[in-house]
Amino acid sequence: MKKNYDFPNVTLLVTHYNRSQSLENLLQTFRQLDCHFGDIVVSDDGSKTEHQAYLKTLQAKFGYQLITTPVNKGLGNNINKGQEAVRTAYTLYVQEDFEPTPLFPDRLVESLAILDREPQFDIIRYYAYIRYPFLKPYNEGFSEMYMPAWSLNYKKLYEYSDHPHLRRSSFLQKFGRYVEGIHPDQTEYRMSIAFIQKGGKGLFFNKFTELFYQKNSQEEPSTISRKFWTFSKNPAIATIRYLYRLIKINYDIHFLRV
Repeated sequence: MKKNYDFPNVTLLVTHYNRSQSLENLLQTFRQLDCHFGDIVVSDDGSKTEHQAYLKTLQAKFGYQLITTPVNKGLGNNINKGQEAVRTAYTLYVQEDFEPTPLFPDRLVESLAILDREPQFDIIRYYAYIRYPFLKPYNEGFSEMYMPAWSLNYKKLYEYSDHPHLRRSSFLQKFGRYVEGIHPDQTEYRMSIAFIQKGGKGLFFNKFTELFYQKNSQEEPSTISRKFWTFSKNPAIATIRYLYRLIKINYDIHFLRV
């Protein structure tokens, strides 16, 4: 028999920009999985007129709070204003180009039980491009992220990520607001530094590609642009990039004011 999942103490927070069809796919998938939240907040970052019009249509269909801005103000502002509209104890943060798999609802049930009994955890992460480098087993499905004091591995930065995750709705009070008016990658970077500096703790889902799919269609591709050297496979560029990240991230963790 198909389960019905009710999460009255969770708000689904979705950040959106010019991908209203992707948003519909996300919300429809949650509906098909019989996932019901205490609230849904869609925070739009000044999308084009046609997307804004469709957001109103979707609002009537899915019954979400729509938080808008007259002009594009960037990722930091979009997350901040969306989070500030949340009134439940927990926030499930998902960007509009992701879709949950049928495995996700049971893991969300488990995650909420963990956060209810383990106040030291701030976040539970469900998706990543790479496995977090420092993990110790927590249970069958999750591992606890930790950071050796001696580690120079720059990938320790990704203890926080804006990929799909569950977090306490007091997140901004503990770690500060997202920095506004800068490139989205820098917004996420600054929050990652703050999470480390302020002693954030969290769990990482071991099979991190099984709970969400990221979907960038031709009709609604990614809206973020990055410089060529970020992904270049040229050996010289890759070496310089590695050393730059190694030095910068370790310096910023100890000295950057956030």
